[in-house]
Order: sequence, then structure tokens, then C-alpha cells
Amino acid sequence: MTETAAGLLAELVRTSVFVPTTTRTVEQYRRIRLPGPASRFAICANGGQLLVNGEPDADWNQRVRTALGDACAPLEEVRAHLSATADPAWLLKERVAEELFAYLVVERELLPQGYVKELTQWAEPRGWTVSLQGRKIYAVPKPLTKSAAVAEIRNRTGADEVLAAGDSLLDTDLLLAADRAWRPGHGELADVGWTAPQVTVVEETGVAAGEAIVRALGERSSVTWARARSQVIRAVSRGRD
Repeated sequence: MTETAAGLLAELVRTSVFVPTTTRTVEQYRRIRLPGPASRFAICANGGQLLVNGEPDADWNQRVRTALGDACAPLEEVRAHLSATADPAWLLKERVAEELFAYLVVERELLPQGYVKELTQWAEPRGWTVSLQGRKIYAVPKPLTKSAAVAEIRNRTGADEVLAAGDSLLDTDLLLAADRAWRPGHGELADVGWTAPQVTVVEETGVAAGEAIVRALGERSSVTWARARSQVIRAVSRGRD
């Protein structure tokens, strides 16, 4: 993150309902240090954990688990399939996050070209989605979404507008649910050329893209505040979850 981006982000945290949003676990998220004061809300585990003043909301987590149990194959079945199909030649680690979803850490250079596609085809009818991010292959239940958690925060705060940013396939529901959204010129979404009517594609990549997006979020929300003095949610998903 550039020094300019850090300053802009700190201002966003002070002037809005800024919601860090990640596929990381609560424990992993707590290691992150963002500029500015601590956010009132944060979303972890791809929407499975909603933090309020730094602590998991038990009611939200239980609602999520109930929804998953009704809509998709159990985690144990997916873990068994991952274990049976992953090759030790390229598998580094197999992990479960918050007992909600699973992921593999792999040697990207050795990963067979068709593995992710085959895993996706197996997971789809079982109500799961697959995403490759850096060296991690995520298997995530379809109902486990960042957008559902953002909708809950919007309901609690009465916010009039949601602004979002993200760069992975696991961010698409978040970007589509937002009133306005941005994605950078790098990452999983850029690789497949994904976009949508309300999504602005930032041409920059890397830290320059982060600065451009934070600046755009600030400019957009400043206009909104000037017009209506309304509350704005900014949900920003961190890259390379």
C-alpha cells in the first residue's frame, strides 16, 4: 500500500461504515493492521463470520451454518474429494477455515492445467464453488457469500448506498450487489475479463490500483454525503485472500 493510499484509507474509515471483507479466517484477519481507527464491522471467512467491534456475531454465524446445511453437500464430502484428488507432487497444505470451507495450498507451477476445471465441475452440482487465488484453491459453499454479510450490515446501519471493490471470483457477488463497484487491472477477475454494468475497471495494477480505487471510493462517497448526508458502506475485499 502506498503512503497516499494509507492516508486516503484512514480517512474512509473515519467518515463511513468501512467494512474490511476477506476470505481469511478471523484469526488471520486479526493479524492485519489497516490505517486509521478500527472498523466497527468486518467480514471474514467469505461471509461466514461477521465481526462487530472486533468480536464474532454468534447469531449471524449460526444463521450461516443453518443455511449451508440446507443448501449444499457437507464439508466432509468436499474434504474427502480434495484429499483423494490432490497430488502430493504439487500439494503443500490442506486446510479448513472456520469449519465452513476448505482450501489447498499448491505449487502453482506444478498444478495440472485441468485440475481446477475438473474440481469446479465436480463441485457445481453439490452446491459448491471453486476459486484459484495465487497458490490457494478454495472450495466454498455457494450460499457462503460476502454480499449476504454486507446486506446484513446495510440492514443494521440503514445505509443508503454500498460501494465495493474486489479482484477475485469470490468477490463477484459482492461487486454485483453493490450500488457501485471497482476492480483492479490485476487478479482473478482481470484474468478472465470479468465486468458488470455497475463495475468500474481500473487499468492500474498492484499498489497503484489500490490507490486509484481508494481515491475513487472517497470521491464517490464525498458526493453522496454532499447530496443527502446519507450513510455509505464501503466494503473492500483484500486481494490474494
